[in-house]
Amino acid sequence: MATQRVHDVVVIGGGSAGYAAARTAREAGADVAIVDRGPLGGLCILWGCMPTKAILRSAEIAALMRRAPEFGLAPVDVRASLSAIVDRKNRLVREFADYRIQQLRDPAYTLYEAPASFLSPHLIQVGTHQVAAKAFIIATGSIPREDVVPGLNTGVCITSDRLLERRDQPDSLVVLGAGPVGLEFAQFFARVGTKVTIIQRSAHVLSHLDADVGAALGAALEQEGLSVMSGTQLHRVVMAGGRTVVEVSRHEQEQAVSGELVLNALGRVPNIAGLNLSAAGVTVEGGRVVVDGAMRTSQPHIFAAGDVTNLYDVVHIAIQQGELAGWNACHSEQAPKCFDDRLVAEVIFTDPQVAVVGLTEKACQRRGIRYLTGSYPFADHGKAMCLGAAQGFVKLVAEPSTGTLLGAQIVGPEAGELIHELIAVMYYHGTVHDLLRMPHYHPTLAEIITYPAESIAGQLNAS
Repeated sequence: MATQRVHDVVVIGGGSAGYAAARTAREAGADVAIVDRGPLGGLCILWGCMPTKAILRSAEIAALMRRAPEFGLAPVDVRASLSAIVDRKNRLVREFADYRIQQLRDPAYTLYEAPASFLSPHLIQVGTHQVAAKAFIIATGSIPREDVVPGLNTGVCITSDRLLERRDQPDSLVVLGAGPVGLEFAQFFARVGTKVTIIQRSAHVLSHLDADVGAALGAALEQEGLSVMSGTQLHRVVMAGGRTVVEVSRHEQEQAVSGELVLNALGRVPNIAGLNLSAAGVTVEGGRVVVDGAMRTSQPHIFAAGDVTNLYDVVHIAIQQGELAGWNACHSEQAPKCFDDRLVAEVIFTDPQVAVVGLTEKACQRRGIRYLTGSYPFADHGKAMCLGAAQGFVKLVAEPSTGTLLGAQIVGPEAGELIHELIAVMYYHGTVHDLLRMPHYHPTLAEIITYPAESIAGQLNAS
């Protein structure tokens, strides 16, 4: 027989967004419960950010070692052990996960390790318990998308979650999709010795970003030996002769691309199956939980944060959204705090890295926003040349009358670190003139930012 329990705030999901929401609500003095069906840890720690960056580091070192003669060093015979790489990754993930589990099991929270399902807008079923609350926060994350191409959901394709656990190196890998996940896995496996083919529908990789960004990264990957098939229409995935075959059409010609493994990297979708959101009266559109700027759903006491909203699949934003949801859930009598997307940033940890903040040219054009741009290549930058990392460029986007930074895109060495100077300047609504007035040590990678700033400043003076 079900027992009923009552809390001030119930957070469904214990990942990055969920824990941030729970912590914020607890700091506000609320009685907080966390519901997580397990395994505990969340996507970022178990299958996303941390494990992928661990394996990418191994591949990065292998690639550098192979370039030893370029730097006047004796050649090195580099042999990757996928099993040993996975062991290192697992040790790191376990350490990260143990700390998160310790946080979730803090006596300050009530933790329910079971699936949750809404019975009504104010009541959920959790195992043998019925749990009521003044406010709910949905933070159940996302799962790989399997409804895009026939055959994806038949078990013939592998997901990134499963690929992270593979210990036997495949001789060939076909990657469906050229977004961040697909590209990071593609380069990793290519660098440890697997033949990799990337299949994408768009004209360039990272189709959500500007074409020059995608073109620069795509060229770098092809230079490393990866095959990038752009403008390719996917039809179906089947098994044939013990190999996985992807049937496609390209340039109006039918083709079949096969590999030992095919990675489904065609995106992720909100994980809402089983939540019974219709019983809660929560609006769902296109498979995502609809929220306003305060992270509130169609029910004023139910909030959502992170991937389940399908707004941004970036961890630091999920945390920010979780904190907003947690605060707003506990302060209904005050004006809500709302999400500001002006400084949304993204980093893709390929080599060269790609980093973005704020508006791209594509976004400005879509929104009808006037802008100026300036760019400068790493191939003409002294420190990058010394490092042997001269691929890519820095591009700034600025307001055309004041030079206020609207956004930036970097393709190149340490792009994920360099972008933070631009985030800081944009945080304070800085201009290209501010970038030029700020001292930049020579020789550093960071000083490259001054060159596109100088270009835009020149355009401003000429107008």
